[in-house]
Amino acid sequence: MAKPQVLLLGFLDTKEAEHRFVKGLLEEKGCKVVIVDTSIQHETELSRQAVHPPPSVCSEVDTTLAHVRSLHRAEALKLMTAGALNIARRYEQEDQLHGIIGMGGSTTTALVCDVMRDIKIGVPKICVSTMASGDTRPYIGDSDICLMPSIADISGSLNVLSTRILTNATSAMAGMAHAFKEYSESSNFSADDEQAKHLVAVTMFGLTTPGVNAACERLRSFKDPQSGQRLYEPVVFHCTGSGGRTMERLIAEKWFHAVLDLTTTELADEQCGGILSAGPTRLTAAGKAGIPQVVSLGALDMCNFGPRSTVPEKYAHRTLYEHNSSITLLRTSPAECRQMGCEMAKRLSQGHGPLLIVIPKKGWSGIDVKGGPFWDPEADKALVDELKDGFQRSGREVDLIEAEGDINDKDTAHLMADKLNQLMAKYEQDGAQSSGFTDATQTEPRNLTVTIVMEGTEGYQGGISEGTAQVVSDDR
Repeated sequence: MAKPQVLLLGFLDTKEAEHRFVKGLLEEKGCKVVIVDTSIQHETELSRQAVHPPPSVCSEVDTTLAHVRSLHRAEALKLMTAGALNIARRYEQEDQLHGIIGMGGSTTTALVCDVMRDIKIGVPKICVSTMASGDTRPYIGDSDICLMPSIADISGSLNVLSTRILTNATSAMAGMAHAFKEYSESSNFSADDEQAKHLVAVTMFGLTTPGVNAACERLRSFKDPQSGQRLYEPVVFHCTGSGGRTMERLIAEKWFHAVLDLTTTELADEQCGGILSAGPTRLTAAGKAGIPQVVSLGALDMCNFGPRSTVPEKYAHRTLYEHNSSITLLRTSPAECRQMGCEMAKRLSQGHGPLLIVIPKKGWSGIDVKGGPFWDPEADKALVDELKDGFQRSGREVDLIEAEGDINDKDTAHLMADKLNQLMAKYEQDGAQSSGFTDATQTEPRNLTVTIVMEGTEGYQGGISEGTAQVVSDDR
């Protein structure tokens, strides 16, 4: 049986001893090691044995080591990073990459993590780093990199501390690489009685958890009438900024067949400058992929900041709620809600494929309910009106349904799950691939007919105004 293949990536000219140690230990544990040496200063004995010595890395970006050495340090590192990334991508495309490991200080960590972030989620990645504390977001991003504190510096010589830490990291990588190779070769993602037919991405926040749990329970209850196979396996993402970004990335990588975006709160943090923004790609991947999505407004009533002392002064006189000692919530205003509605419509309008919007009439979080601290029908109505107008301006025809309850109401959650199931059934009937992972690039653009469904007149002060879209009865 072939051995799992691990890329050992880094600067051998300053850290040869550590790389030699890790290489030997990986080989002892049954791994094939491919060294990618990004050294710039000088060649080492181990570098001469590397599959990809520095000249090889340079050739990946059509340059020479001599030219790289003549450049400013930052420019030289950009080229070496790009070369190493090209090598890693090629191994990944050939299904010959079962893990990546690197070690060092800030420069190594930046280079190694730049490469690792571009490799698909699921491939084992370990970086032993002196920088594994504080704000590590620039290194990890939306990836699944394991950043491990080195304790002692990775400086080109071994000691009792560094050997212990490197042994732990190397042993972890060997175990993960063996497991990843075995899994990759034995799993073809085929449907059977134990595995659901479709993976569904679902978004959650603490104050939308009851609704998410009910929706997921409902999704798990659907079964194929002929085989009895479970139709859906929900995968829940916590909307903390990184959670939303990671979900969008995985949708783009074709992990998911459908999306139940119940909690879109990260747009509020992007709008108001909060700490949990997912950035401008949020709400875009499913539309680009053309897969079915049901979108709601979960926790758009709030923006997140740290302890109360960290809330910007301009919000000092606004409605604030201390969620816990670390998180203070800001109630979004009518003006901010209008901006979010506009942006939401803009992003969703740019996509294609089945799309349905569900608007809970009686609140969008556990504290945006009648009598709750964030209950503000005027602000909620501002978002809904702008969302509706934004779709009309774009020309994108979208189903939009008002639900009688709040976001955490069981009936509301079941409505979302039921509607997603209906979209998925129609999607398959119209010719989408019904097994394996959807090849979203082959999906033809399709729009749904506009349907503004009025399921009641209570809730917002007047709800969505009639007369600007076709009003029909609910088809549940």
